[in-house]
Amino acid sequence: MVNRKLLLLNFLKPVVELEEKLDKLNQISDESLLSLNIQIQEIKKSLISLKQDIFNSLTPLQRLHLVRQADRPTTLDYISNIMDHWVELHGDRGGTDDSALVVGLGRLSSRTIVFIGHQRGKDTKDNVIRNFGMASPGGYRKALRLMTHANKFNFPILTFIDTPGAWAGIDAEKLGQGEAIAVNLREMFSFNVPIVCTVIGEGGSGGALGIGVADKILMLKYSVYTVATPEACAAILWKDSKKSLIAAESLRITSHDLKILGIIDDIIEEPLGGSQADPLLASNLLKEKLILELDNLLRLSNSERKKSRYRKFRKIGTFYEI
Repeated sequence: MVNRKLLLLNFLKPVVELEEKLDKLNQISDESLLSLNIQIQEIKKSLISLKQDIFNSLTPLQRLHLVRQADRPTTLDYISNIMDHWVELHGDRGGTDDSALVVGLGRLSSRTIVFIGHQRGKDTKDNVIRNFGMASPGGYRKALRLMTHANKFNFPILTFIDTPGAWAGIDAEKLGQGEAIAVNLREMFSFNVPIVCTVIGEGGSGGALGIGVADKILMLKYSVYTVATPEACAAILWKDSKKSLIAAESLRITSHDLKILGIIDDIIEEPLGGSQADPLLASNLLKEKLILELDNLLRLSNSERKKSRYRKFRKIGTFYEI
């Protein structure tokens, strides 16, 4: 059910109206009136049909607004649901511990893995602590520390992308934001262990790429992955952020478009209404896919994985003129 405490998206208003009507009828259905029960069933069918129509025709900008909703599962939500056991680790061993990027060790299907992911907040206070999921240089260095650990002890790496971008403050530049991301890109190409990356919400710019080099790149169905947010793109190209709708269409940010372009490898289905509609089901779907991909990658030798990873990224953006 849509959380009415959240900012209501315009395209979800019909769904909310039907759900509210259904709630009212459910409250008096104990009177065992047959006509009410029939009406409830009809509304339930209409609600499912309406949701299918709406979510099958979401525009890129609507998808972006959907994944920015506060009730959408975060990295730690998924980790809690898919891991048998897990522990979060802290610090970059350089004096900082960025809350916008979480790392740790976990057990997935009796296999030890290292997980890394952006972490958004659930409310305003939490978002301030998490810096809205925008990682600092210390966050990317913390991630690199754990990835190096994983490579040393032969643990597969799972990364979860959900950020509007890397933190772009003055302090981030002073601390070497660009260098921190660039080093991560270089090192992730060199690791021998399997790496699987999943875009679980918003994948924005270099902030996403800092943990986005992988053997397999997956996206949840309604998630987005972009070189810049539509608002930023519109402001840069047309000096008008109100043209974000045009920018979102042009950027090809949806999972379907990126699969066609060869940027990602596969799309993971989400529950009707998005992962926030049924976080447990969404987690189970993600878990099944991650286990399958890891099983396939572990059948390859280290050299085969590294060569395949390199070729995968080298061919991005290539085209042929006829």
